[in-house]
Amino acid sequence: MKLKGAREINNKIKSLALKIYKKYKKNLNDLCFIGIKRRGINIAKRLNYELEKLSNINIPVGALDISFYRDDLQKIALSPIVRGSEINFSIQDKIIILVDDVIYTGRTIRAALSEILDYGRPKKVELFVLVDRNHRELPIQPDYVGFKFNVKKEDLIDVFLKEEDEKEGIYLKRK
Repeated sequence: MKLKGAREINNKIKSLALKIYKKYKKNLNDLCFIGIKRRGINIAKRLNYELEKLSNINIPVGALDISFYRDDLQKIALSPIVRGSEINFSIQDKIIILVDDVIYTGRTIRAALSEILDYGRPKKVELFVLVDRNHRELPIQPDYVGFKFNVKKEDLIDVFLKEEDEKEGIYLKRK
């Protein structure tokens, strides 16, 4: 079942980019986006695009592959697909906005935070998620949320983005 379409996703990203801009307009040079692969990086790039339109400042965008930081690595695959992280700028004393498509248990974010700290010590880390589907197992909450859905634990939320999937939308699969 389709929950949200491309227009709603784009409008939400624009409105949250404006919120970030208003909050950090005096120190945008301290800001950077780090997207969790795969779809988090595309959302981070869209946020950067919207902020650049507002400020004429290109904010650094990096990508994290958290494969080796997961606490369930041995459960998911004998040979996980590793895409590699790409952070080609210093995060020391920066304000990082960590970006992901969906937050569920909080374990992906915990893994991402562990990896970020291997790159340096940021001034602050905030969390941006397109979808919050609840059912946290760790005390991790996003600072910026596009859409919040109260779904059953066994339900699936799929986010499709045109850059990755050739279609766009947020879908619910009931189990």
